[in-house]
Amino acid sequence: MILIYKATIPGSKVFLREYEVKSETTLFGLHNFIQNSLGFAPDQMIMFLAYDAKGDLKHRYGLFDLGGGSVDKVSLNKTLERKEVQLRYVYSMKGGNYILLDYVGEGEYSPKNSYPRQTAEKGINPDQFSKTYNDPDELTPDHGDISIEVDNEQLMEESGPEAGDE
Repeated sequence: MILIYKATIPGSKVFLREYEVKSETTLFGLHNFIQNSLGFAPDQMIMFLAYDAKGDLKHRYGLFDLGGGSVDKVSLNKTLERKEVQLRYVYSMKGGNYILLDYVGEGEYSPKNSYPRQTAEKGINPDQFSKTYNDPDELTPDHGDISIEVDNEQLMEESGPEAGDE
């Protein structure tokens, strides 16, 4: 099965990516794909925060098990089984920068395509180490930089259910 995710940056009206991914792809596989497509340095810690449709944090997935499994063990299909329809891909732990990945539905598998793949792109790639997202095509240039900072203490204090609570 092919899953479709829309990627956006909070506060930006320009940045958009759309990804098609096989349902059995792990979060680590998705991370590697996004990291490469955005030109991010490969030596940084990452984390996925998983939310349900109400916006409640359900699990934190990291390189190490943070209660819901590690990114190399949890598939996208597993997150959907857990009703986690939004993922925050935290690509800068120090800056708290993240990209929202919203599940938008299923697509048709094509043997001609290689998965995961990017099917739509708008806006420039974010700078992995900047606290702001700046795009020259931003629709609201009079509002200055769009901050995508996250309170790191709150990020680390938020906790979903323990591994056994599904």
